[in-house]
Amino acid sequence: MCRDVCNGAIYLIFAPFISNKEFAMMQKIKEAAEYIKSQVSTVPLVGIVLGSGLGSFTQELEVEKEIDYADIPHFPVSTVEGHKSKMIFGKLSGKNVVVMAGRFHFYEGYTAQEVVFPIRVMKMLEIQQLMLSNAAGGTNPSFKVGDLMIITDHISQFHVNPLIGPNIESLGTRFPDMSEPYKKDLIAKAKNIAAAAGYDVKTGVYIGVTGPTFETKAEYKMVHTLGADAVGMSTVQEVIAAVHMGLPVFAMSVITDMGIREEDNVITHEEVLEAAHAAEPKLTHIFKEMIAQL
Repeated sequence: MCRDVCNGAIYLIFAPFISNKEFAMMQKIKEAAEYIKSQVSTVPLVGIVLGSGLGSFTQELEVEKEIDYADIPHFPVSTVEGHKSKMIFGKLSGKNVVVMAGRFHFYEGYTAQEVVFPIRVMKMLEIQQLMLSNAAGGTNPSFKVGDLMIITDHISQFHVNPLIGPNIESLGTRFPDMSEPYKKDLIAKAKNIAAAAGYDVKTGVYIGVTGPTFETKAEYKMVHTLGADAVGMSTVQEVIAAVHMGLPVFAMSVITDMGIREEDNVITHEEVLEAAHAAEPKLTHIFKEMIAQL
């Protein structure tokens, strides 16, 4: 109790020296976190964000509490099929976790700051690690639909950086280092878990685009030429916000389509959801084992 009161008092003392935008954003983050804390009795160790078609992951949880996004102050609401719009608290592999069953995308009309708002709120809930999943299009010709790809790095040239604007110093530095956005020790751990389970897991670079259109054939080729192995419409902004706050990140893509092929290849959202759902048991196993080893 004293910690929250004292922090709030200190923040108000220095408020005149903080930009109005920064003050307003921190107030919103604080109000959202305080509401969630009033509903949940445990402190989550890990925050997990589920991508399209990966909602069944939550069946593995010993659920303590589900909170609709619409009930959380200032929270966006997911508008995309395959995203449940719930924040779920419970135990996974014996550890307290919070799962975002549904994320927010720039293409839904949200600002970059709104997209990463939940990541900042989870940090205020005192998570120690962030784990992300997504559905992605394969641009590496050696990949196939259904593959899992551990993200080792990303390219963010096609996404609006969520840190543009006044820096919120209480969250992180003005110029965060991005030389290791995805922690190497977590990547090594995931590889070992996958090998022990007999999974043929890929590694590669993810590039974030705005969407909502799937890429043209020329765009897929361009993305591959730039050095990306997979392309998607999420994750990058979330990772930037997490790194800004000093959160260790692990992320994995389910390859749900292969746009790099020369033949006609019509991609639908329904097929993306189907491919993601089929690969979900492997991804779930890797996440569960990683959390068990914390």
